[in-house]
Amino acid sequence: MIDFSSQTDYELQQEGEVSKWISTIIASEEFAEGDISYVFCDDDYLHNLNKEFLDHDTLTDIISFDYSLGKQIHGEIYISVDRVLDNSKTFETAFIDELHRVMIHGILHYCGYKDKSKADATLMREKENSALKSRTFL
Repeated sequence: MIDFSSQTDYELQQEGEVSKWISTIIASEEFAEGDISYVFCDDDYLHNLNKEFLDHDTLTDIISFDYSLGKQIHGEIYISVDRVLDNSKTFETAFIDELHRVMIHGILHYCGYKDKSKADATLMREKENSALKSRTFL
């Protein structure tokens, strides 16, 4: 089950369609969907999580906590709406496209994709782009 909540005033539109899209991506990677929670928050909220749990004193757009069991995905994904908005301006993309990119980025990490090396980051970006193109609800 995919769950959406907010620690800020942001409300995700088209939750049902977004949830189905994420489920489809999970299945296409040959994983099973477990319990996945998305929490939308602001910079301060995510910065505090970053310091407390990861010992990083920096702003970020996403933090994910992976509780997956084998091929069944479980986790919590925290997304700073502030960072996503800034990134959409920096990269000259629509806010919703950048938000969906970050949302699926967390799922791809749960599926085993990394982004620390240049080759891994390139593959991650290809997977993100493919997932974005597969959306049928926009």
